[in-house]
Amino acid sequence: MSRDTIVAKRYAKALFEVALEQKQVLEVEQELRTVVIAITGDAEIGKFIESPNISEEAKQNVLRTSLDGKVSEPVLKTVLLLIERGRVELLEALLNDYVKIEGESLGIADARVYSTYALNDEEQEAVAREFGGRVNKKIRIENIVDPTLLGGLKVAIGDTIYDGSLAGKLERLEQSFNRRVQ
Repeated sequence: MSRDTIVAKRYAKALFEVALEQKQVLEVEQELRTVVIAITGDAEIGKFIESPNISEEAKQNVLRTSLDGKVSEPVLKTVLLLIERGRVELLEALLNDYVKIEGESLGIADARVYSTYALNDEEQEAVAREFGGRVNKKIRIENIVDPTLLGGLKVAIGDTIYDGSLAGKLERLEQSFNRRVQ
């Protein structure tokens, strides 16, 4: 495990403990996700944050002004601390670790559900109930449209993939025929 990975986990654990104490666990996740998207998704902001010609103090002032009132105190302090210590590159890893800690603590699992069309709320709830029962956790769904599936669903929860897609079934059928021919 790299040093950066260990450091990101420490920041995530500390942030989670503060969020849990303040009963803002899910809100902090959403705010942190928004900050990560803003900083990593915008090239201009990224250049500003990474520029060695701009002092950490100036970066902190700009971010404090931009984020003040828009994110909670724990998220703001965490981002400012990362900038102060020159560790802003850990922000994405911190978010990922925070989500893992949160999931383990609250019994939540994230599922990527691949389908040939966008699932409506009712369909997503049905999938969440079905797979939530299998893994004994509350499931949060991210629906990804993948027309190559031909039909059915493919669900990824952590490292486990449940492939009920027509493409997956055809592939398994082909493998079965190939084994019999040999």
